Order: sequence, then C-alpha cells, then structure tokens
Amino acid sequence: MSGDPMESEMDTEEEWVDDGPVVRAYALTRGRVTPSSPAALDLTAIVAATGAALPDHADLGSEHRRLLGLLPRARPLADVASDSGLPLGVVRVLLGDLLDHGLVLVRPPAPAGAANRMESILQEVISGLRAL
Repeated sequence: MSGDPMESEMDTEEEWVDDGPVVRAYALTRGRVTPSSPAALDLTAIVAATGAALPDHADLGSEHRRLLGLLPRARPLADVASDSGLPLGVVRVLLGDLLDHGLVLVRPPAPAGAANRMESILQEVISGLRAL
C-alpha cells in the first residue's frame, strides 16, 4: 500500500448500474460453476415451471424467482438465458437449484433422428391424401 487516500477510496467504491449495485455472476451462484442437478441442462433442453409453490425452507434468491417468472410456458434453455440477461452458466446453475426443489422440469432435446422420422411420416400422410 502506498498510503494514497485515493487508492483506498477506489478499493471501497461499488459499481452501480440502473440505481443498484452491480452483482457479479459468481455471487449469484455462490461461487458454483456447475449445476447441482445431474440432469443435463443442454442449450436446447426444454425448461418448464411445474407450478409448485416455493418451499418455505428453500434458500432461493430473487434471480431464481425471476427465472420462474420467465417460464409461464415451456421454453428452450437458450431463450430463458437470453431473456434473463444473465450468463448461460449462471442460468444453468440457478435452474439446477430450481430443478432440485421440484420447481422446474427439464426435457432433453429431441434426438437428431426424430426430425427425420417426423418428416418421413408427414410425407407419407401427404402421399396418402393425394392418393384419395
């Protein structure tokens, strides 16, 4: 330390944005970088709120509640992260917490072959209708 008074003032200053202090991403996840839930939170996974009430004992913050508010219907995880304005890693950790409490359901993305099967079925239906 040089003893410079300006240096000590700068160390204690907080960053503020939109009339509130900036909260670092690691603070929102309590330093965690991976979700606690074993479920794969893939970028294209479909996430939906279960509608269950928040448990009294749950240690869920305002960001958890905000994510629940973004899930009035099932949505891809990428869309939830985009609309939340939070980094994807943070959203994965927070959704993992919500999954642990039974507040969200996560459905893995459809396998790549499923789209081809569906297209094949639709082609058969169209062919059948044309034959009528």
